[in-house]
Amino acid sequence: MPLLPRRRLRLPNSCRPLAKLGAWAPLLAAATALALPLAASAETVLERATRSGEIVMVGPTDSPPLTSLDAKGQPVGYAIEVGKRIEAELAAQLGTKVRIRFQPVANTAEMVKAVASGGVDLACGVPFTWEREMVVDYSMPIGLSGLRLLTSSGAIDGTPASLLGRRVATVQGSLGATALKVLQPAAKEVSFPSLEAAFKAVQQGKVEGLIGDSNVLAGLRRSANLSASRLVPEEPYVIYGVGCIVPENNSSFTNIVNLSIARLMAGYLEARPDAVASVDPWVGPNGVLGVPAERVRAFFQALLLSREGFRIQPPAAAVGTP
Repeated sequence: MPLLPRRRLRLPNSCRPLAKLGAWAPLLAAATALALPLAASAETVLERATRSGEIVMVGPTDSPPLTSLDAKGQPVGYAIEVGKRIEAELAAQLGTKVRIRFQPVANTAEMVKAVASGGVDLACGVPFTWEREMVVDYSMPIGLSGLRLLTSSGAIDGTPASLLGRRVATVQGSLGATALKVLQPAAKEVSFPSLEAAFKAVQQGKVEGLIGDSNVLAGLRRSANLSASRLVPEEPYVIYGVGCIVPENNSSFTNIVNLSIARLMAGYLEARPDAVASVDPWVGPNGVLGVPAERVRAFFQALLLSREGFRIQPPAAAVGTP
């Protein structure tokens, strides 16, 4: 039997209430509450997609390997590949053509705000926090990341003591901005509206470090060929899951998002060329992050096993005479 057989989901108009969870680790608990407007429209994401033929997906354009722009100005990245999978699954489930329209925003905080308002439908590559879970609904993870600091200064090793009095860049509304205040209140925080502006300050030597998402910083470091810089400390300050977010109370759409992610991971485990091509250029051993294939496979398998038992199908044998 094929893995994750395609079947049409029931798409009820009613929405399920979600039980929200409580306190998180001290660092995340220290984050300021997000004052975000609640979705005002009674129309569900799937109803809107059926009517308009599109899903609006938001994301920054300066965050490889998740989202960035190619030479033609088109959005590319692991999060975009996940979005394409969701687009295809939506069309199959709804029985009509649906396209995802990408809309750039400045930073992660703007992504969450846009989705929470109900004005847009989807964002992928969003670090999980309980504060955000209070205003949007998360999918199953598409990866793991954490908070680290990018620096070229030999005096900064990532310990709180090494940050004392240092000029450290943060992005407005980010986990890094919250973390820096907790890690070393005496650091000289330099806040920027976007990651692009903060990273440029690092390149120009205007700041001594930039605290942020470890995977994204690694991607920027590699794309800019900053071989003299490094990520510290060796172990992230905090580790978190990274997933997609949708407006609250859209369980049928969330189901489709999760099924799309699961199919992608299952396809990767089965070494299907299309799935490997969606993951490896961004995450895999020869991609932006350079994660060994065994680690990618182990992560995907653990996630799938947490959802449902499955059997890996070997790649189809080539047709022809050996």
